[in-house]
Amino acid sequence: MKTIMKGVAPVCAALGLLAALDAAPALAQGKTYSLKFNHVLGPKEPYHEGFLTWAKKVEERTKGGLKMEVFHSSQLGKEEDIIEQIRQGANVGQNTDSARMGNYVPGIAVMNGPYFAETLEDVAKLRKAPTVIKWEEELASKHGLKVACFNWVQGYRHFFTNKPVRKPEDLAGLRIRTPPAPIWQESIRALGAAPVAMGFGDMYPGLQQKAIDGVELVYNNIPGGRFYEVLKYANETRHIMLINFQVVSAKFFNDLPKDYQTALVEECEAAGEATSKQIMKLEAEVKEQLKKRGMIVVEDVDLAAFRKAGEKAYEVLKITDAKNAVHKEIGK
Repeated sequence: MKTIMKGVAPVCAALGLLAALDAAPALAQGKTYSLKFNHVLGPKEPYHEGFLTWAKKVEERTKGGLKMEVFHSSQLGKEEDIIEQIRQGANVGQNTDSARMGNYVPGIAVMNGPYFAETLEDVAKLRKAPTVIKWEEELASKHGLKVACFNWVQGYRHFFTNKPVRKPEDLAGLRIRTPPAPIWQESIRALGAAPVAMGFGDMYPGLQQKAIDGVELVYNNIPGGRFYEVLKYANETRHIMLINFQVVSAKFFNDLPKDYQTALVEECEAAGEATSKQIMKLEAEVKEQLKKRGMIVVEDVDLAAFRKAGEKAYEVLKITDAKNAVHKEIGK
């Protein structure tokens, strides 16, 4: 009897070890992840609703395994500070743009340049362009920034001024507010105006005090900022199609299970496409609202002249080759 029991003990131990090993993947699969996502826009902006949809779909697909919390109005902090936290591996995300990503991979800044992308179809093609994919890989591997997707389009940027603008020469001498990134500054300078770096919240008083002569924004920014009170003309230059990037930590992303990674990216793209289409539709509605408030829309803009002028921005920043390479890849 003792001999039989001696034989059973090792077998039981072995079976117990196998059971523990079998349970290990189940325990790993039961691990939950959280992502805090930050953006600078207000809670009534279409983007905020889009981000909430993205978060909901990700949680549904992962059965609660990956939960996203969305924070509007920079509740988690300044965009640049959040990006640095992302680079360090924090479980946070940020809505940003290629101009800021260009601080790490210079070539990618072209995506916020003059007339780089002009339709949602152009933006869709960019996702498969080899040069763009290479830039994304470099952002992740060298700088810790994983681009979940970049097909969130905020609309066309136009010049809003107190004089009509139909050609680049009409911008001569005008001080136009724009963000501080090099691609933005050089774009506005190339198109004929003097760029002035200024925070979004400072624009209205800046216009009142004549510190600036105009702004370059998307239509949907105008009602919320009440810029129709201090500006008369909406000049449809369409000089930049504003492409936004949704960025998370490469370390955080790589630590996620593969199906969670897929869910995060695919739902980002789905929500981005839907939100972009909604924004393009809203542009037309806002345009009509602004007309009723007394703004004059200048539609007969010499776009060919503006496109030609915009080339100088790429030359100054030495990214013309990068622009040409991507345009060739997407057939533009």
